[in-house]
Amino acid sequence: MSGLDNEFIPPARPVIGEAEIEAAVRVLRSGMVVQGPEVAAFEQEFSEFVAGRHCIAVNSGTSALQLTLMALGFGPGDEVIVPSFSFAASGNAIKLVGATPIFVDIEPGSFCIDPSAVTAAITPRTVGIMPVHLYGHPAAMDKIMAIANQHKLAVVEDAAQAHAAGLGGTPVGAFGNAGCFSFYPTKNMHSLEGGMITTADAELARTLRLLRNQGMEQRYANEIVGCNMRLTDVAAAIGRVQLGQLAGWTKQRQANAAFLDSKITEMTTPPVAEGAEHVYHQYTVRTTGDRDGAMAKLKELGIGNAVYYPTPIHRLKPFLIDGKPGPFELPETEKAALEVISLPIFPSLTEPQLQRIADGVNQAASA
Repeated sequence: MSGLDNEFIPPARPVIGEAEIEAAVRVLRSGMVVQGPEVAAFEQEFSEFVAGRHCIAVNSGTSALQLTLMALGFGPGDEVIVPSFSFAASGNAIKLVGATPIFVDIEPGSFCIDPSAVTAAITPRTVGIMPVHLYGHPAAMDKIMAIANQHKLAVVEDAAQAHAAGLGGTPVGAFGNAGCFSFYPTKNMHSLEGGMITTADAELARTLRLLRNQGMEQRYANEIVGCNMRLTDVAAAIGRVQLGQLAGWTKQRQANAAFLDSKITEMTTPPVAEGAEHVYHQYTVRTTGDRDGAMAKLKELGIGNAVYYPTPIHRLKPFLIDGKPGPFELPETEKAALEVISLPIFPSLTEPQLQRIADGVNQAASA
């Protein structure tokens, strides 16, 4: 065992290698640093991961969600169904366009939106569904799309954590009207910061390109009111390097998860739905004991860990209704928020480190 294997294992370890640094320097020296050839190339290359859909690069995953809802015309009076067990950005984007997020429960296994809860939440004001592919596990998109088609609702996939995940052979980001990805540094691949919108609708893609760039395709020929949410060429160049390594990193994450699955016996390991391609942005276990005590023990053993997410979105201050959570009961969401612990799963983990993590979890649970 090397000395590195005994060091503290962080919850995540972003990769910024020499190739990323060289790509950034190359762009800086070129003088073409915003919305140039690197962005166009990144969009084209990412398209291969989403069944050839149009790709529109933006400055963050949250911007991707917000711009998509704007392009679809959502606003005041509209309702969008979304899981509460997610990062606040999922709800923020809906509120930012003036629409109302309707929070529903999750499936206990996948941690993703429960299709039956979606059906129960539909009203005459419902215009869309925003499934979140949480932790890298795809939501039940076959059922979600059937519901959406039946009720003529738009579907915007929040795929911020699910690069290269899929269901039944179809990649996430290629099911709904649009898919939205994040390239934040802790994601399975990153561009320092950035996002990508994917869509099969050419007209929607053009509207999104206008919206990200002050409403103009040609300089000073503004067609609509737009934003400044462009991606820099420096970020795109870094993203291209990372995208080239994504397949290998995904296989390693899956291998790491399989190792932990086989070794962890004292907590519930993450299940994978039939036909699902889980890419393990997070490796999230459940404990029914003293979670705080278990997390403290893991830290004492040198194993980083975190809770995603301790407070469901519907309980956060900006989303309360008259000072209280919304009308729906979300028992699986509340349960998950009390039980989950996310463990290190990044590709560069060694086998001795993985063994330490598994042993640590079993020890922490027993303690």
